[in-house]
Amino acid sequence: MGTVVTNSGRVSATRFPGQAPTTPPFSREELIGLDDALKDASEKALVRFSVYIGDLGPDAVADARKVLMRAPEPANGALVAVSPNTKETVVVSGSAVADRVNDRVAQLGVTAAITSFRQGDLIDGLIAALRVMSTAAAES
Repeated sequence: MGTVVTNSGRVSATRFPGQAPTTPPFSREELIGLDDALKDASEKALVRFSVYIGDLGPDAVADARKVLMRAPEPANGALVAVSPNTKETVVVSGSAVADRVNDRVAQLGVTAAITSFRQGDLIDGLIAALRVMSTAAAES
């Protein structure tokens, strides 16, 4: 529990820093749902979507960009970064997809996530954001 092997063979896992993977903050079903949403969004928009949940420093956008640069194919990627402690959500995109995952698309995604975030449902909010953003990016 805490990890899932995706259809592609990739291992998707989550945990709090310092905790063993046996005590994940999300259920197995939530992780599978998020992984499916990431896969579907990436295929639909031809953008490599990623999600980061964790502390972002005082410059959340700069820190999100650093995280995106560590992702596979950062030029073709878009990152939805959520800092639960500061309640910040940042969307950044790589240079090759910046024209399709632009400020308007990012705002649509954040707006789609807000209701779930306010209800304390981080995963549902992220899934909603990914669906809206991938649809908007695919239509651009």
